Amino acid sequence: MTLVLPPRLTASARTLRDTARRRGLRTVQLPDFDVPEGLRDGGGHLHAGPSFADVVAPALGIAPLEAPADWLARLPVAFTRREIRAVPIREAYGLRRPAFVKSPNDKSIPALVYADGSRLPGPDAIDPETVVLVSDVIVFAAEYRLYLLDGHVVCGSRYAEDGRLRTGPLSAGALAFGADLLAAAGHTLPSAIVIDAGLTDAGQWAVVEANAAWASGCYASDPDLALDVVLRAAGPVGQLTERDRAFVR
Repeated sequence: MTLVLPPRLTASARTLRDTARRRGLRTVQLPDFDVPEGLRDGGGHLHAGPSFADVVAPALGIAPLEAPADWLARLPVAFTRREIRAVPIREAYGLRRPAFVKSPNDKSIPALVYADGSRLPGPDAIDPETVVLVSDVIVFAAEYRLYLLDGHVVCGSRYAEDGRLRTGPLSAGALAFGADLLAAAGHTLPSAIVIDAGLTDAGQWAVVEANAAWASGCYASDPDLALDVVLRAAGPVGQLTERDRAFVR
């Protein structure tokens, strides 16, 4: 079993690499986007950003799993605590109020609060049909990353407080919220995924966003358990279950 990594490693990627090595997994850090013939056996796994994965995963026979682009917009408001729409960016140009706008599953549109639609990247830089998530602005007092595998929260950690990076243990409230979310909407997610959840300044739990486990930092999460999720989230196409086929990037 091989874990393939990109040319530049984050602190999280180094942690997962070292965890994989302790398990006896082979790890390969590619110097660029070219895949050597020796790796093209369809038996690998991947931890990398979306742009690297889009080029390398097909050559490796890896199926990266992610949430549907409109997943957050389709969640009941009881789990989001705000209105969220998935729309083409050309429609978002018409916004005349502040809104939080981001790409659903990558960082092609910077995740920011935009004063109005005129502040978004223009059609000279972005295809007007590109789907973005447009959300009411909400303030989170604390934010947590939850690693989900086969309908369970297997590990997680706090990653921010009051909008600033501050790692820490997973709270009982975040764990309970993740379990409630899975009970209600677990069937709408792949078997391995990361969900960010936050406690609002009004004291309510809400989903921040979904993230591909293979492209996510693990912060203070248990690296062994996080690696279990990563390996499932970006593994050989031949090991895909029927359930997960709809969630391949």
